[in-house]
Amino acid sequence: MTAEAPLAGVEGLGAQSLVELALRRLRAEILDGELAPGERLVEEQLTRRFGISRAPLREALRLLGQQGLVEHLPRRGVRVTELSAKDINELFSLRDVLEEFAVRTALAGGTPDPGRLAALQRATERIERASAENRPVERAEAHREYHLALVALAGHHHLLRMYEPVILQLQLYMATNLRREAEQRSAVEGAKRHRRLYDAIASGDADAVMSALHTHGAQAFLAPELGAHVPH
Repeated sequence: MTAEAPLAGVEGLGAQSLVELALRRLRAEILDGELAPGERLVEEQLTRRFGISRAPLREALRLLGQQGLVEHLPRRGVRVTELSAKDINELFSLRDVLEEFAVRTALAGGTPDPGRLAALQRATERIERASAENRPVERAEAHREYHLALVALAGHHHLLRMYEPVILQLQLYMATNLRREAEQRSAVEGAKRHRRLYDAIASGDADAVMSALHTHGAQAFLAPELGAHVPH
């Protein structure tokens, strides 16, 4: 658990503002690795640490549950979401299949729709900025945005609807992979990988896109969670 640090300027804020502050604080601590997968979130400790009442905290935890970052366990309280190695592998392999289908569909007529490609470009640039400025939480948010934009290239609404819950469950582990890559190599390495994939898609070169997609390294730094060494 992180050190005591009440939410700044909570006095006089409305209930909805307190919910938003608690939500952002907890989300940042989870995506930044301060709160680890499986760690229990004790209401009494959090209300004291944040300096807020139980009602806004419980609403923040409910919203985090909808986002896939925490799970409510019957008679055991709330904890940061933790997936088994089998679940992680299955979800990443499903993500890979859906993304490959999306990209092949998008490239079937040449280069993708300009508006959808522009959304992917914005996400790419956001990853690059967050990586250069060492802002891991924003990098994680941009990373999720990037992968949603990648699948949205296909213009296939049912595919996107199937894909979103997969990303929701994986976002914590995607953020962990990027964070560890930044710690072990450089914060810009992950940004470079995403830029290479974007450039290949923008060129309309299907072979280059598939090569970049297949060497994307989505799980390269998740060895402890997967219970085995994963080649880099």
